[in-house]
Amino acid sequence: MDHERVVRDVTVRLPMASTAVEACQWTVTALARYAPATISVLLQVHDRLRCVAATGSWQVFSTVPPKSGIVGRVYASGEGATVPDVTADPDYLPLRPDVTAEICVPLLDPAGRPIGVLDLQWSGPAELGRWRQTAERLAGRLGARIVALGGPPAESRSEKLLRHATAFTAAPTGPDLMAAALTAARDVSTLSCAVLVLTGRSGPRLVDPTGAPGELESRIRAELTEAGAGPLSRMVARAHRHGTAYTLGETGHPPTDEYAPLARAGVRTLVSVPVGQPDAGGVLLVADERLLRPDPTTVNLIELLAGQAWGALDRLRTLARLREQASSDPLTGLRHTGPFGQRIRAATPGRTALLAIDVDGFKTVNDTYGHQAGDRLLVGLARALEGALRQGDELYRVGGDEFVAVIEVSRPEEAVRIAERLTEAARRTGRTISVGVALPQPGESAELTLRRADQALYAVKRHGRDGVRLAAA
Repeated sequence: MDHERVVRDVTVRLPMASTAVEACQWTVTALARYAPATISVLLQVHDRLRCVAATGSWQVFSTVPPKSGIVGRVYASGEGATVPDVTADPDYLPLRPDVTAEICVPLLDPAGRPIGVLDLQWSGPAELGRWRQTAERLAGRLGARIVALGGPPAESRSEKLLRHATAFTAAPTGPDLMAAALTAARDVSTLSCAVLVLTGRSGPRLVDPTGAPGELESRIRAELTEAGAGPLSRMVARAHRHGTAYTLGETGHPPTDEYAPLARAGVRTLVSVPVGQPDAGGVLLVADERLLRPDPTTVNLIELLAGQAWGALDRLRTLARLREQASSDPLTGLRHTGPFGQRIRAATPGRTALLAIDVDGFKTVNDTYGHQAGDRLLVGLARALEGALRQGDELYRVGGDEFVAVIEVSRPEEAVRIAERLTEAARRTGRTISVGVALPQPGESAELTLRRADQALYAVKRHGRDGVRLAAA
């Protein structure tokens, strides 16, 4: 094999390539005439290696994480690799069952930074050392041409949309999801600013910014805050009544009244997209102070993006409701034994008081008036006890007529005073309760603390009920 001829014939057309992808495709096609190998070129596109040219394989990995496979290893290190036995390399990504060896070399920019890889996989005998040298020479020339053409291809808008949609599904909370949506809107639109307005129980509100807002976003937020709920409500209503709208970036055409605050903030280009439902959704405002002309395809992608974000937010809210239902008592709405067990295991010795509460004479109510009357009693009593607790105190239903309050106090006497407030609140409902109070001791398990609170409660029961007792240390 005349490797000088290989290099010459493979690279002769590179100066005529008008794009980086074209240069890669010409290289792979020409090299395949000489090398009986599976050949591919992968370039860095955003945060992955994307295959932009390939030949000779039944399967091609379209994108590869930066450190996955031999190609990812070579890209990450910037050092080429010759693998004479792919079965002995744990990083090998199988493309076809007959591959035995692989040569992978990096494509570098003038500063020596990897921008991609040239990969050859062999299924028969080959002079790997000689082909490695040839591959490195070809990679050098191809890398230089790619850089001369402006570098690897940019991520397409559709690819951006898919990447951001994946990020939506991975967002753990609503605020994380909203932050991802605003970042995605800026990225896909190439406009400088994105603001989200959501409708809540108290009316429309601006969603908090993601990080430190830029100058334009700061002005927009200031103007919308000063304008108040009226313009925000009209923006939301307009978007949901008429759909997505965008400016043409032309001067001499005044905005409608609801968008006047945006114009005062310096907005010259705006895409306004409805989000969710009119009564519970909002509007996504993507803006720029430059006079631009958004194309309809970009606007459509932002619409799709907003729909994906709202769908992901709806799923998060549904999961939150299901988790709340799973951790709450369906009758009283109080948290029950699962969360209670987690809470008391985090009790602070000497500071966290457990108040064991039992309804006096509850069985008589059930036996005399029926279970529906008993349920009404428990619901009313739960609300009364919650109202008597301080902010931050927690009340759990742990049994039929058994409750436990977990409170933070500085002294045992403070816990007793709060327990007495609970007994007074119960009396106002026409019922009485017995309360046992215990504070965890150093080295004591939460279960033992609760047992001491229960023992104090039963002591109250034995002495006439309707009272409070502090457990002995």
